[in-house]
Amino acid sequence: MEETAETYDASRYERPSVTVDVVIFTVINGELHVLMVLRRRWPYEGYWAVPGGFINMDESLEQAARRELEEETGVRNIYLEQLYTFGSPQRDPRTRVISVAYIAIVRADVQELHVSDESSDVRWFPVRALPEKLAFDHEDIVSYALSRLRSKLEYTTLAFQLLPEVFSILELKHIYEQILGESLDKGNFYRKIKEAGILEETSMVREGRGRPTRLWRFKRDRGDKQFVFRWREDRLDDENG
Repeated sequence: MEETAETYDASRYERPSVTVDVVIFTVINGELHVLMVLRRRWPYEGYWAVPGGFINMDESLEQAARRELEEETGVRNIYLEQLYTFGSPQRDPRTRVISVAYIAIVRADVQELHVSDESSDVRWFPVRALPEKLAFDHEDIVSYALSRLRSKLEYTTLAFQLLPEVFSILELKHIYEQILGESLDKGNFYRKIKEAGILEETSMVREGRGRPTRLWRFKRDRGDKQFVFRWREDRLDDENG
């Protein structure tokens, strides 16, 4: 029988559950970190996981991501970007669960972490030293998020969210190197980041050993100028040169 608005029966169809997971990166003591919570309950009790949980029927995916993030870690008022949908049938032992993952990058010093009733700890982990086994398929989620983060450095100013209002170009270079996991040629970086036209020099300097360091800020009134930073080309140039 053909279905109509009057005859449609939703109970005839299986309905998988939907969750959200949030991968949040920061740089602490010059090293890239990711935020994890220690699960208190089954499944994966005692395992570390990225923050997340089930969505409510009356909220959007992003609303759910923000709610779960604040409830589980205390992190709030940040920019979230949808990352990918993970839907392997065996990814969750409870039932058929599809997870929509989000990615964010924040300054750790402006966020105050707290533990929820569903976790026994919340902590920043260095990306190079994650727990040996994460809950669910969160190793895959973190790996995918890291790959996306690195690719976005070529055409966004995402890295600037990890810096104070004024900074040195050397500090900016170090942020890029931590996210990319490799060294960048100093001369090429300085030249390309200045050619991008997204920085403006301030009148401030930072005193220290040797010559004072000039400080810069992100140019907010850069108009529609597109930001492109081809770090892969720099690396290839260095390898071939």
